[in-house]
Amino acid sequence: MSDSPIPTLSTWVEVPKNSDFTIYNLPFGIFKNKKLSPRIGMAIGDKIVDLSVLDQEGFFANMFLPEGIFIKDSLNELIALGKVQTKKIRERVQSLLLSENEELRDHSARGKVMVTRKEAEMLLPVKIGDYTDFYSSIEHATNVGKMFRDPENALLPNWRHLPVGYHGRASSIVVSGTPIHRPKGQFKDPDMEMPAFGPSRRLDFELELAFITGKQTKLGDSISTEDAEDYIFGFVLFNDWSARDIQAWEYVPLGPFLGKSFGSSISPWVVTLEALEYFRTPNPVQEPEVLPYLKCEKDHNFDINLEVLIQPDGKKPSKVCSSNFKHMYWNVAQQLAHHTSNGCNINVGDMMASGTISGPSDDSLGSMLELSWKGTRAVKLEEGEERKFIEDGDTVIMRGYAERDGVRVGFGEVSSQILPAK
Repeated sequence: MSDSPIPTLSTWVEVPKNSDFTIYNLPFGIFKNKKLSPRIGMAIGDKIVDLSVLDQEGFFANMFLPEGIFIKDSLNELIALGKVQTKKIRERVQSLLLSENEELRDHSARGKVMVTRKEAEMLLPVKIGDYTDFYSSIEHATNVGKMFRDPENALLPNWRHLPVGYHGRASSIVVSGTPIHRPKGQFKDPDMEMPAFGPSRRLDFELELAFITGKQTKLGDSISTEDAEDYIFGFVLFNDWSARDIQAWEYVPLGPFLGKSFGSSISPWVVTLEALEYFRTPNPVQEPEVLPYLKCEKDHNFDINLEVLIQPDGKKPSKVCSSNFKHMYWNVAQQLAHHTSNGCNINVGDMMASGTISGPSDDSLGSMLELSWKGTRAVKLEEGEERKFIEDGDTVIMRGYAERDGVRVGFGEVSSQILPAK
């Protein structure tokens, strides 16, 4: 845990108790409503701060921002200004929202600046050029190895030496609230002589966090673990939907393809790395010792509580998982260092997901594959329902927040309903 004391801040904005969007957070997102075109905002309590109106009213004077930088349908151009500038913007908004600051509180434009969040539609926050999914939870990798390979040798020989990952499909990443149709594909059960084609019968969620890169590199260049956080703008919740039956049949020898590419869902608010600074936690001990390019002097793990709920159509949601991002064996700095170690270039707005975040306890498993142990046991929901995998009409809800000394910084939620196959 970070030893830095958390400063005491208060705001003139009414923030509900246990809100994820406190004065300490101020995440960035893209929103619109019936009157406003897509633009950049920051969340606080039940409100959105319209940064374009703040800019028009002169609150960012002397910051030399490009004209119209906040009237955008993605955060990419803002992020590309660099961390020095985006940090100044966030700190300026934070200052304007403090209880003792009258500048915005008593300004005639306050009503235009503060938009009601319930009346806004949230859009995909970034234009995602490339997407990589890692496999960085040792608990998850071990569980999958036990189920599909040798329980005595669950981890493959390379797993403790490098952050395993694969390149996924960026075009099918959608914002929270977008329904996902059940995918169709080939599958072959052990008792089937030939494969069949049809809707997936083993649709699953994967509880993940993803980071968004905020700085590009040139082809051939690498990023060190020491410099990695300079390239990370912030984080979103990430539900990497998985069709387990399609995936099991196709993934040998080249890995995930149609079992993953049909859809992934992300939360709309990007929580900055700066907002998570107070929630750092020690990196896990890695054995055997990693190669020099993967060694870290700084803690890059974060204490972020995560939960998953399943809500059958028309019924109450039931919590099925409580996990934490601190369990990750491979941290974000190691992921980025390894990703670029061969000279692979990255761009602003690339998205890199953690892989399923599972913890050591039975209730901290971040997928139905693990919770139902490959479909051999039912997960009990409220109102008498049971699930082994996700059914049509089910809504999967993921939430995440960090909390320390009464200070909360959260992500809101990513929520998507599964519709029948087309």
